[in-house]
Amino acid sequence: MATAEFFRADPPAPHVDELNALEVRELQLNAAKIANLPPHFRDSCKSGELAPEMTVIPPGRFEMGSEPAEYGHRREEYPRHLTTIHRAFAIGTYPITAAEFEQFRQATEWFLRPELIWHSGRLPVINIRMEDIKLYLEWLSAETGQRYRLPTEAEWEYAARAGTITPFYHGDDVSCKEVHFNPLFPYKESQEKRRWYMPRCFPSPKASETGIRTANAWGLHDMHGNVWEFTSNHWTTSHLYANRDGSPSTSANPHWYVTKGGSWFDPAVLARSAARKKRYLDELDTNLGFRVVREL
Repeated sequence: MATAEFFRADPPAPHVDELNALEVRELQLNAAKIANLPPHFRDSCKSGELAPEMTVIPPGRFEMGSEPAEYGHRREEYPRHLTTIHRAFAIGTYPITAAEFEQFRQATEWFLRPELIWHSGRLPVINIRMEDIKLYLEWLSAETGQRYRLPTEAEWEYAARAGTITPFYHGDDVSCKEVHFNPLFPYKESQEKRRWYMPRCFPSPKASETGIRTANAWGLHDMHGNVWEFTSNHWTTSHLYANRDGSPSTSANPHWYVTKGGSWFDPAVLARSAARKKRYLDELDTNLGFRVVREL
């Protein structure tokens, strides 16, 4: 009988939401080792500058979306469904900052419209259209020799949850000290329908610096609140026909994109891991930014 090579299937992706925080971090360390990278790294650019800090995210399975019992649940987050991320990837530790986008602007002479509000330094970049994001990604990929892109909606939510199944990676509730949302509309107080409560923080007129609040188990900051973040997925009205491998749906609306994370302007319920909001492809806003993925 002739010998034959048998194809070896990859081991099944672990159910990350069945692991504890220590096991979730161990998965990350193993994925980084396989990629021959530290868990958090920065690529070098041709200019001599460093690219944004990236965090390695391992492959795994997770429950995407929310059930009606979750406070703040909306129809577009249903049904909750098992999704498998088959390949490791790296995602920005923080949303792209104004300083990081300024490197691109100076290198390409991208036109900065003077009539719009702009941040500086470690604040997240805002008032950026999808076409501008694509230009930034092309530039960053050329500068580093690596492929940078926007995260898919599934990659974003998987990275944000970091093994959790609660509304926030902090748990079933969150305070304005942990997440930068509109403190006039907190989570638990709204859930309990309290008629009177004292906000725990003063309302803010803008986003805050990135990285000043608690990270999740994989070391990602600002996944909840601060600014909404574009994903590469076009908008769907629900997860009803979602692909279980996390790839974008063919039934999506090509003129609108899914954004995730909530913002300083919005109530806490919109900062949940499952929350999603549609934004127009040409939309500009002071509470809308993005973070990047680097393929491994």
